Amino acid sequence: MTELTGGPRTAVKANPDLSQAEHVLKVNNLEVAYGEVQVVFGVSLHVAKGELVGLVGGNGSGKSTILRVLSGMLKARSGEALYRQHNLNGVAPYQITGLGVAHVPMGRQLFGQMTVEENLLMGAYLPRTRERRPQNLQRVYDFFPRLREKRTFPAAALSGGEQQMVAIGRALMSEPEVLLMDEPSLGLAPLVVKEVMRVIASLRQLGLTVLLVEQNVRQVLKVTDRSYVLELGAVVREGPSADLLDDPEIRRVYLGV
Repeated sequence: MTELTGGPRTAVKANPDLSQAEHVLKVNNLEVAYGEVQVVFGVSLHVAKGELVGLVGGNGSGKSTILRVLSGMLKARSGEALYRQHNLNGVAPYQITGLGVAHVPMGRQLFGQMTVEENLLMGAYLPRTRERRPQNLQRVYDFFPRLREKRTFPAAALSGGEQQMVAIGRALMSEPEVLLMDEPSLGLAPLVVKEVMRVIASLRQLGLTVLLVEQNVRQVLKVTDRSYVLELGAVVREGPSADLLDDPEIRRVYLGV
């Protein structure tokens, strides 16, 4: 892939209302390696309460690795990954979910032979959410009426877009404040991608804060408030997504125009 030019990170002036908002998720000077191979170099970012923030870039840019640190699947070499006052680096995934951070994984990772409803209920394993499973299940069905219609279908029988709805719904069953979404458009047809992005944009109606990792730069910049662009494990652009969508270098490298 052709790289962006212009040296170090370029920041576009952010919306002042959002820049002064409460930061519920912060990453400070994060360094991550797989063995001796370092893949993330001094990344810093933040997500304010109620924001939908994109983390975009090509394969190998470090996007999914950062999400794995935030969800407890991977420990960073150095730096901080914070949810409110909690440092998440090295904390177990179930504890992070218990704090209020849910991960919607790449590839959806559903149980194909289990029904839609059984897959959704798998997200309500925390002690604090078990007693509210019926209410939370209805909340998911109200948000995704199509899943109510197909609640007895095996997950493997659903379309890719419907499976992504199940993956999001399963995360919602844990009553999160923050959703970490990893490549939700992966393997989906272009029309389905647009529908999934519309669904993600509407999650703010539930009071959620979302950090969205994606290779589909155009679609992400259309639905998010702000975005960070990663190359080779470092942030090279950041700012309001609408401004990044008009950035000549972003358009040249990622949009082909």
